[in-house]
Amino acid sequence: MNSSTSWQLATKPKKWPPDNAMSYTIRAALYDGQQRLESASPSAQLDARVLLGEVMQMSHAQLIAHDRDVLTPTQQRHYDEMLKRREAGEPVAYIIGRRAFYDRDIIVTPDVLIPRPETEHVLEAALEFASGKADVMAVDVGTGSGALAVTFKARMPNATVYATDISEAALHVARQNANVHRADIHFLHGDLLKPLIAQQIRVDLIMANLPYIESGELPQLDVSHYEPHLALDGGDDGLDLIRRLLRQAGDVCNPAATILLEIGATQGQATLELARNTLSPAQVDIIKDLAGHDRVVRIIL
Repeated sequence: MNSSTSWQLATKPKKWPPDNAMSYTIRAALYDGQQRLESASPSAQLDARVLLGEVMQMSHAQLIAHDRDVLTPTQQRHYDEMLKRREAGEPVAYIIGRRAFYDRDIIVTPDVLIPRPETEHVLEAALEFASGKADVMAVDVGTGSGALAVTFKARMPNATVYATDISEAALHVARQNANVHRADIHFLHGDLLKPLIAQQIRVDLIMANLPYIESGELPQLDVSHYEPHLALDGGDDGLDLIRRLLRQAGDVCNPAATILLEIGATQGQATLELARNTLSPAQVDIIKDLAGHDRVVRIIL
C-alpha cells in the first residue's frame, strides 16, 4: 500500500483540534485537510498537501517520508487557519504567498493576479523570439507580479527589460520578485505603453497579459472574489485594453518588432482583425495552448 492510499484510509479526526493532539500525525492531517476541502476545491488533496507542506516546511516527498511525525500545537493551529481560508474560497497562492511559474516561484499578494500556466505560452514565444539575438529591448505591459518580465530577464540576461503597470501596489510586488530573482528590470508606473511613449523608449518585443474577461461575465466567476478586478476586467467584449495597446504600439515598436498578447479562448479571430486593422503587420498568427484553445496572438511588424 502506498503512502497516498494510507492517508486516504487514515482515521478522520472527529473535531478540531483533535482530542489527542499529541498523536495528530502528518498522515492524519493530510486526510483531515482533504476531507475539509472536498466541497471547496476540485483539487482538495493537492491543496491540503501544499498547505501542510508550507506549515511543516517540507516537500511532498518529505511529507510522505515523515507521515507518522506529529504536528506541534502551533503547527496544528497554523494548518487549521490555512484550511479555514481555503474553505472560504481564498486561493492557495494567496494563502502561502507565492505561485510556481515556469522555472521559479513568484511572490503574489491580493494586489496582483495569480500567474497562470497559460501565460507561460507568452514567455515561451518571447524566449523563442529573443534566442540568438545579441540584445533585445523588451517590455512587459501590465506586469502585475512581474512573472513575465522577471522570468524573461532571468533567462535572457543580456536583454533590456521594462515593465509597466497602472497599479503602484502591483509594481511593489513585481519589484520584490525582481529582487528575489536578481533580475535588473526598469519598472515604470503608468497606463499601458504611455510611460515608454513619454520617455521615447522603443522596443523590439512587447509582452502583455492584459485583462480580457468581459465585464458582464466577471461577477459570475470565482476569480472575481479574491483577485483584483483591475487585472481581470477587459470591458464589454474583453478587448478594451488590447485595443488601446495596439493603438499605442506603433509609437514604441522598432522595425520588425514582435507583439505577444495573451487572450481568452474565444478571442483569437477578433484580436487578429484588430491587429490587422490597427497595425497592418507583416504577419499575425495564433498560438494555441495545450488544450487546443486560442491563447496568444503573435504580431510581427
